[in-house]
Amino acid sequence: MKIEVARSAGFCFGVQRAVDTVYKTLATGEKVYTLGQIVHNEYVCGELEKLGAEVIDAEHLDTLSDCTVIIRAHGVSRHVEEKLKVLAAQNVRYIDATCPFVKKIHRIVLNESEGAVPAPGSETPVLPASDTATRPHSTHIFIAGDPSHPEVQGIVGWIDTKKSGCSVVESPEEFEEKITQTLENTDDFRNIKTVLVAQTTFNHKKFKQFIEILAKKHYNTIVYDTICNATEERQREAAELAGRSGAMVVIGSRGSSNTRKLYEICKQECANTYFCEQPGDLRVNRLTPFYSVGITAGASTPKNIIKEVLSIMSEENFDQLLEESFKPIHQGSVVEGTVIRVKEDEIALNIGYKADGIITRQEYTNDSNADLRTLVKEGDKLQVKIIKVNDGEGQVMLSYKRLATERAYKRLEEASESNEIITAPVTEITKGGLSVDVEGVRVFIPLSFVSDPYDPNLEKYKDQTIEFKIVEFNPKKRRIIGNRAILVKEKKKELQADFLSKSQVGDIVQGVVKNVTNFGIFVDLGGIDGLVHVSEIGWGRIENPVKHFKVGDEVRAFVKEIKDDKIALSMKFPNEDPWADADEKFAVGTVVKGKVARLQDFGAFVELAPGVDGLLHVSQISKERIEKPSSVLKVGQEIEAVVTDINLSARKISLSMKALLADDEPAEEQAEDQAESTEGASEE
Repeated sequence: MKIEVARSAGFCFGVQRAVDTVYKTLATGEKVYTLGQIVHNEYVCGELEKLGAEVIDAEHLDTLSDCTVIIRAHGVSRHVEEKLKVLAAQNVRYIDATCPFVKKIHRIVLNESEGAVPAPGSETPVLPASDTATRPHSTHIFIAGDPSHPEVQGIVGWIDTKKSGCSVVESPEEFEEKITQTLENTDDFRNIKTVLVAQTTFNHKKFKQFIEILAKKHYNTIVYDTICNATEERQREAAELAGRSGAMVVIGSRGSSNTRKLYEICKQECANTYFCEQPGDLRVNRLTPFYSVGITAGASTPKNIIKEVLSIMSEENFDQLLEESFKPIHQGSVVEGTVIRVKEDEIALNIGYKADGIITRQEYTNDSNADLRTLVKEGDKLQVKIIKVNDGEGQVMLSYKRLATERAYKRLEEASESNEIITAPVTEITKGGLSVDVEGVRVFIPLSFVSDPYDPNLEKYKDQTIEFKIVEFNPKKRRIIGNRAILVKEKKKELQADFLSKSQVGDIVQGVVKNVTNFGIFVDLGGIDGLVHVSEIGWGRIENPVKHFKVGDEVRAFVKEIKDDKIALSMKFPNEDPWADADEKFAVGTVVKGKVARLQDFGAFVELAPGVDGLLHVSQISKERIEKPSSVLKVGQEIEAVVTDINLSARKISLSMKALLADDEPAEEQAEDQAESTEGASEE
């Protein structure tokens, strides 16, 4: 029979710390009480009782004097902790052995609840935590866990229920029902902040379901993943071990929440899963038909119980089995590990070996000033390469960077062969092009390969992530060349084809000014450019588009002409034609005001409205003879004149200032002047 023991089997850090605290305190000769069972394991509690430790509940603390009370790993409520502080007057000392992970949850729920402001008019009655979900609050804290478990009861005791709502939920269905009630009983649920935490031993897969429900139901949320890293690792490892074993043995107390969850997880992966509270419970004959048997144990199970179970199952000693449970390693091999500690310049990794692995800063990143605490955190999974099995101090030296570099080279080689598109951040801009980083490997993109059309301005790519293809791969010469321009061309062709297939003359389009010239503006229509000629920019006269537009401006136009892949646009919308009602606004005999727009030798063009000019012939400026209009008028000058003629089809209007003056001129001379005015207009 092949027996495999889970590496994480047995006491977790928090439980081991609490149990050790009791043993050490008993060794001093003090009278010791544990506030509730120090651990959910009858065997351990029985051993401690034999040594003199007694279990007491919070209701009877007032009866104590001259003793030490130890708070178990599950923790207690804020009220109980305050009560213990008061009992110091009775010479009652207390030691807080609450698991650090549980303490963290206490801080979270306390801060979140005390920071909450009660909803206007709401009153929070003193109700059990599971009943408060129907009361409106500006903050509502959900605890994923077993409401009867002492850890959860302790967490609830740190929530200020006068300021915050609280619900304990065990299943996704119950959570969805509770959160729906919370929202439906609130006028403005958008102002409610929903906080989600979890019992440290809660099923991680279930917790993910809670998060998914919360995301769908409410968008003012904050989620704290407070499941202990050791618990998550224990559950994951148990599931994997159960999946590859013929039978599975879960050792621990049925009263232990985390052990029961382990059993449920293993049962899902292996039908032949057996619960074993004490070595005597084991029925070896059930296991003999199986070639491989996996063993795991809850966080409340001491090592000696695991050892006894193993001694029944095998003649091999426990230490040997435990040693064999560690995977073999050798220099150059690739392993996966879990981050257990992070310093500024060093990462410690649990790689399932008898010694932890170490990654130095230079073996993680090329940045010699990087603070590793900002890059990784405890619980992260990393794949690394072993560079030294023993560094002289019993540690395994690892490299994250070397493995990443090897994989990056392999990926780039495959990308060059398959024409794959690579995405990477720009790390350097030079006169010659861009440098990008692909998992630690430098790829150079020459200036001519950056854009289409060619654009020497590369600053726009600073701190950007770009796409490109590998067009040359020669790692021996450290020459890896990327090309972004070909992707731009391909994308442009796709967009052009799509636009041309859907567009026709007369379609109204929106675009962004891409370039401005003295003859017009180029508009980006979403991958394809259109040109608005200066004569089509508007009904008003535009001398130079540069004075009116800049790159990035949004414009509205319509398709005037499509010729092959060239698109001519116009901003002269027919419904905005100022000449449409010019015959009414500028009827003959109407006195109008306007500004001199241009001066010619034969007269002055006066802007009567945007897009509507009238000609003031030199002979119609004054009764006196004028050689040049510029001698009496200047551009921008406002004048008053009378309309003497209008020709809508030719879009021409004749004006006269002289006609507004006192009429003492012979009729023949007026007719002659009018003829000269008409001739001048035809020259424009």
